[in-house]
Amino acid sequence: MTVSESVPTRPFGAVGTAMVTPFTPDGSAIDYEAAAALTAHLVATGNDQLVVSGTTGESPTTADAEKVELARVVREAAPGATVIAGVGSNDTAHSVEMARAHADLGLDGLLVVSPYYSRPSQAGVEAHVRAVLDATELPVMLYDIPGRTGVPFARDTLLRLGEHEQVLAVKDAKGDLAEATAVMAATGLAYYSGEDALNLPWLSIGAAGVVSVVGQVAGPLERELVDAVDRGDLAAARSAHTRLAPLVEALMSRMPGAVAAKAALHLQGVLPHAAMRGPLLPADPDQLRALAAALETVDGIPTLDTTRRSA
Repeated sequence: MTVSESVPTRPFGAVGTAMVTPFTPDGSAIDYEAAAALTAHLVATGNDQLVVSGTTGESPTTADAEKVELARVVREAAPGATVIAGVGSNDTAHSVEMARAHADLGLDGLLVVSPYYSRPSQAGVEAHVRAVLDATELPVMLYDIPGRTGVPFARDTLLRLGEHEQVLAVKDAKGDLAEATAVMAATGLAYYSGEDALNLPWLSIGAAGVVSVVGQVAGPLERELVDAVDRGDLAAARSAHTRLAPLVEALMSRMPGAVAAKAALHLQGVLPHAAMRGPLLPADPDQLRALAAALETVDGIPTLDTTRRSA
């Protein structure tokens, strides 16, 4: 089998980042100029897929009109990349409305999370997704993250939804590789790792790629990891995985991922500041120092702006 024959089908690219949403310094508005600059930076550092208005994009705190404008800005700033917009919520009618609002922006797809908080049945989850599918002709990536939603996509639900021509992929933050293997074997669904610590295990069982938080600050290493797996170079893939590990720990275990990613991008000089919207708070000085120390240990990623070390 050649390398090309072993590479999985990738309907939404391979190296993806769940983008943060830059705000003005007081958090009152989205800084669309900063969002466009961040988009260009992410593409230049190895990302071929950008997801806007996901969890890391602080979607619970952005208004509908802000989400639509953000998707438009990112689409225009990344003509060669795949752009996906999160439109899911726990209100089916609202999700349908948001899908329609994004329909004419030239996006490559929509991200639809299982309805959170309400804890619907699997029949309710499936009906919710099908309503969103009926709203536009855009392809869909399902987002399975029961740790936040309280409701997973069950295997049978994925099998049924996988028969729909618009459902192309799953972003998985559930971490059940055995179940995903069964779903991939039974459907044409492409899987994307939604948990940075498991990127290598996911890729090793045939995942199409990653949708990463860490990729915002380590795009070159994420690209190195994916490329190594594609060519069957396990040693190189392990090397990239090991070098990424300190960043995964620093960004994903000591504070919310959105907080850590914005702080790291500010430390690298990519974002002018790291303003958040409540209830999330910016990283405190101790967190910033630990994050800067982790960033300094990793080769092959954008370097720090030393003037911002304790900003």
